Amino acid sequence: MTRMCLLGGVFLTAGMIVAGGAGTVARHQEKKKEVIQYVETDTGRWMVHDEGRPAPPVITPGTCGSMGPSAKAPSDAVMLFDGTGLANWTDAKGQPSKWLVRDGYMESVKGAGNIRTAQEFGSCQLHVEFATPAVVTGSGQGRGNSGVFLQGMYEVQILDSYENKTYPDGQCGALYGRAIPLVNASCKPGEWQTYDIIYHRPSFDPSGQVVRKARFTVIHNGVLIQDNVELPGGTGWISAHAITGYVPHGDKGPITLQDHTNPVRFRNIWIRELKD
Repeated sequence: MTRMCLLGGVFLTAGMIVAGGAGTVARHQEKKKEVIQYVETDTGRWMVHDEGRPAPPVITPGTCGSMGPSAKAPSDAVMLFDGTGLANWTDAKGQPSKWLVRDGYMESVKGAGNIRTAQEFGSCQLHVEFATPAVVTGSGQGRGNSGVFLQGMYEVQILDSYENKTYPDGQCGALYGRAIPLVNASCKPGEWQTYDIIYHRPSFDPSGQVVRKARFTVIHNGVLIQDNVELPGGTGWISAHAITGYVPHGDKGPITLQDHTNPVRFRNIWIRELKD
């Protein structure tokens, strides 16, 4: 099991000499160097987003290439997207989204921004079906990139991770920057895939300190890839090798899907609210 222990980066100060009209004026300007965080794991000490970190083993899920029409949601689920429209979704500003809807799926549009549910949720069971582009362009993080954010905050990464090398804590199924999946259970580009996510929200005391961290269980294409993982902190991008910590927030937030400039498709999205 991975032991998460993030260490802060180092800030250095560089001196600068500036020439003045009547003489030389010395002044110092602080230059903030890039923050680099590290994680202690069973395989060693690695930077966050370290491409040298060992990747999980690759397996072939039994569902790849065989996903036909979506299965019906449970009777107690809230249907977030049934393929017919975006009535339950808005853009980040609460306005109608410019994502496309056609042939029973919605597709991210470059520049349209993220899309989020109008309704907010806390702890939940979330089902999402997605497909990365069938025509492969780019590599690494530039290939079929999107994400599913619980409470609009905590990302389960979507990426075309079929024969596509990237940093393991940013591959498909990663809790972005925090936890690599147990295995790489990705299907081929263009094939429909599934996430079933069990999420228990974090809680904070009156001072804003986290007193109960978020927990994730993720099943990717029928395969367990995150097993009741406690999330050490946030998953937001700070820099190439650093991510955010916890920031206090409410008990509920939207489900958000990411526009990362790649045309990723989604269908059959439903949710069941869970008690804390």
